[in-house]
Amino acid sequence: MSGHLVAGLVAGYGIAMPVGAVATYLVGLTARTSLRVGACAALGVATADGLYALVATVAGAAAAHAVEPVMGPLRWVSASVLIAIAVRAAVAAVRRHRAPDTAAPRVGSPPSPARAYTTFLGITLLNPTTVVYFAALVVGGRSGSGADHLGQAVFTLAAFAASASWQLLLAGGGALLGRALTGRRGRLVTTLTSSAVITGLAVHLLAAS
Repeated sequence: MSGHLVAGLVAGYGIAMPVGAVATYLVGLTARTSLRVGACAALGVATADGLYALVATVAGAAAAHAVEPVMGPLRWVSASVLIAIAVRAAVAAVRRHRAPDTAAPRVGSPPSPARAYTTFLGITLLNPTTVVYFAALVVGGRSGSGADHLGQAVFTLAAFAASASWQLLLAGGGALLGRALTGRRGRLVTTLTSSAVITGLAVHLLAAS
């Protein structure tokens, strides 16, 4: 189970760490409302990541026998998708870093904790990169063996825990930590770090083949 646990944690941090618009909004929301509201918003993001991890593991198990004859090429395709996600994120981060600063958009009245949770859950669920990321990672990592339901559960919970811990870190930091992580340099560093993690996962898939 340790392998599933580590894989889930690495996958969760890989998708959660880029500090983009949602993370910036999360930090700003916490800074101007309360930790309770920010924590609920953070758990909304983590819930979406966990749901996509679950969908990917279940779909990967269901497709295991069908893709077994082409598992070798599929690993290359999955690794290519992960590398493309990593490169795209890194390039976008560098472009944002080099672009002139723009004023942050004004937001309306602070939401309730429940509304913050559902809003951030919905925003993250609408991000197609998340499901593509988990699908490529899980399907590419299948060995063609039977479904391991306990392993799927461990992977999903680990991915959720990793995402939740990072999002709660952003929320808990509030204005102080938020300025460091959501500033120009912070966004560049976190996204490049995430891209490196995702690229490492792709290399691991290729090594496994």
